[in-house]
Amino acid sequence: MTATDRERDAMRRALSLARRGPRGLNPQVGAVLLSPTGDVVAEGWHRGAGTAHAEVAALAQLAPGAAAGTTAVVTLEPCNHTGRTGPCAEALIAAGVARVVYAVDDPGERSSGGAERLRAAGVDVEGGVLADEAHALLDSWLTAQRLGRPHVTVKWAQSLDGRAAAADGTSQWITGPAAREDVHRRRAEADAIVVGTGTLLADDPALTARRPDGTLYDEQPMPVVLGARGIPDDARVRRHPRPVLHRAGNHLFDEWGDPDGSLLAELRDLGVHRVFVEGGPTIASAFLRAGLADDVLAYIAPTLLGGPILALGELGVPTITAQRRLDVASIERLGDDLLIVAHPRPASGPTQEGTP
Repeated sequence: MTATDRERDAMRRALSLARRGPRGLNPQVGAVLLSPTGDVVAEGWHRGAGTAHAEVAALAQLAPGAAAGTTAVVTLEPCNHTGRTGPCAEALIAAGVARVVYAVDDPGERSSGGAERLRAAGVDVEGGVLADEAHALLDSWLTAQRLGRPHVTVKWAQSLDGRAAAADGTSQWITGPAAREDVHRRRAEADAIVVGTGTLLADDPALTARRPDGTLYDEQPMPVVLGARGIPDDARVRRHPRPVLHRAGNHLFDEWGDPDGSLLAELRDLGVHRVFVEGGPTIASAFLRAGLADDVLAYIAPTLLGGPILALGELGVPTITAQRRLDVASIERLGDDLLIVAHPRPASGPTQEGTP
């Protein structure tokens, strides 16, 4: 049985509820309970570590026994393990829920298996409903579960002929106001923003997330600067609301297999879940070369610069058969500019997988 229109509508509502929950170590999850006739009878979402999971929060809205025969629509496969709270699969079974519709499989080694447990108890289960929307919401948590590291987005701006700056090194501004506004919104959604010292010294970026009127977003990413050269005392990043993390050496990318020597492991241990790599060609290429990019954002301006400063450098592609293919998720027009959002395809080579 495939999902009904009412179940799909309920999943959209569950995704909206999930966004109310905090981002962090735990996933944002929403749940909607439907009566046998398809009417919404209860809703819930996960409010943070140690609180009731979304399914249990929804069940708590009903009187004992009132959930019998209902359909639970959940953004994430109900968990099958006991942590700070009990397994949601067992709670749904005990409540007499007849059907469970969910969007994304739980990849956790300990928490997965809820769908199988539900089916074994005679509950009808349908997975993968609005999975793309749920993946977009849960991407950083899913990356952490699968790879044990933060989710990495690599961004660059370029001219139509693939240049990141003019021949003299100036690069402000290649793209227009709409593209820059989009970048700042994405900065505000990240936990850390990463640039190299080359970009820092050339552009003197503040590395803050700012609204169009120039005011700061409430949430600011941690500024991370990579490279052996020092940060000038009068650099704008020194006035960032958060302290700068400065680390030297691109070897930090190449040792992901050794958590003690990895930049991403250090950021993970600092509570960082979403990393926004923004500047410039050396740093962006290093993350891509190491297979540590989960998303790619390319802002393309309809202008020509020529010259030697390319948007990307060496990627370890000696021949066309080794090219690094991307799956395009979206193409959006932002003023005169284009934004291409893409995801690197998994590859067989260890440097492209980026797994520990």
